[in-house]
Amino acid sequence: MARRAPKLDERGRAAEQTRQRILRAAVEEFGAKGYSGARTAAIAARAGVNQQLISYYFDGKQGLLDELRRRWAADEATVPADAGLADSLAAYLDLTLDRPDWARLVVWQALGDNPGDGTDPVRTQKERLRPAVRRLRKRQRDGELTDAVAPEFVLLLAHALTFAPVTMPHVVEALFGIDPYSPAYRRRVLNQLLTLLGVQT
Repeated sequence: MARRAPKLDERGRAAEQTRQRILRAAVEEFGAKGYSGARTAAIAARAGVNQQLISYYFDGKQGLLDELRRRWAADEATVPADAGLADSLAAYLDLTLDRPDWARLVVWQALGDNPGDGTDPVRTQKERLRPAVRRLRKRQRDGELTDAVAPEFVLLLAHALTFAPVTMPHVVEALFGIDPYSPAYRRRVLNQLLTLLGVQT
């Protein structure tokens, strides 16, 4: 009996599932080894696909990284920036610590493991962080948090505490005696940070 040719919508679903498998594998590989250390052959092996499909769907390793950056930025945009500071910080903690492979990829990029795409990483970060600094200044003017601390320092402290389980998991566990990725760590960090900033919850 002859095999039935797949319909167009079935082929589309299969292609999207393949793309998603490749992206998941790329996050794992980039997170473990950074962009420089990652190999498309290893990503293909993790995904269980032919290596040529990475070029077909993403135009190679750089295209994969670009797509992952786009998705991370889109996910960051879902954090409720206009909600209360406690809710915004809690959402960012969850976004980061629920997906450690993605967080490790961000850390690799922050350490300068970037392809030679001609962009200035400092300028890129400055443009990305400027709106967050403006929002913190507004929160200070509105009396939501103390103005005794520079908003740039608030932002740096929030990022440092959010990524500490990724960059220093043993230090976090030694200090607090809890799983660095656990809800208990998130609650403790959030409560302490809000107390330092004079935020009433």
